Amino acid sequence: MTADAEPARAAAAAPLAAGTLPIDAEALYAELRRAVQALLATGPQPTHLVGVVSGGAWLAARLHRELGLPGEPGTIAATLHRDDYAQRGLAAAPAQTRLPFAVEGAHVLLIDDVLYTGRTLRAVLNELFDYGRPASVRLAVLVDRGGRELPVAADAAAVRLPLPPHQSFELAQGADGRFSFVLLERAQPRQG
Repeated sequence: MTADAEPARAAAAAPLAAGTLPIDAEALYAELRRAVQALLATGPQPTHLVGVVSGGAWLAARLHRELGLPGEPGTIAATLHRDDYAQRGLAAAPAQTRLPFAVEGAHVLLIDDVLYTGRTLRAVLNELFDYGRPASVRLAVLVDRGGRELPVAADAAAVRLPLPPHQSFELAQGADGRFSFVLLERAQPRQG
């Protein structure tokens, strides 16, 4: 479903029970696939799919395969450009960016699993521009959960599902390649 499609599928920002989700990740993937097909059909050619590590990379690989796109999808890691690097540190084996095309002048469609504050996408754009200046960059996400802190918007989102700040989604991929979501809950700061 595109960002300007009406009516947008959305849900209230009421807390959900941890571990349970009223949404089907495979159904959302089918919606994302339709949206990506539409973006590719109406956008500049060729457009290169690039998945944001890790959930977005899984989505991009499956989309690329199922849509029969030429070449291979790229993957991009935000690790070295995150603005919370001092708090999070560097993972023992940080994810690597792999872009199997020349970024300079390319048309890029970023694929991510969950869009929240926009900070990961800011870091991803910094990483992408380290490789060259693309002609255009668009974004498709599985879930837009609201809560933006930066002016970032998806060109397509399978669903808009606001969550309270203490909850988050984690996309999982089974051995059969099928997607599912896990809802995580952080301890809330005590009030008063």
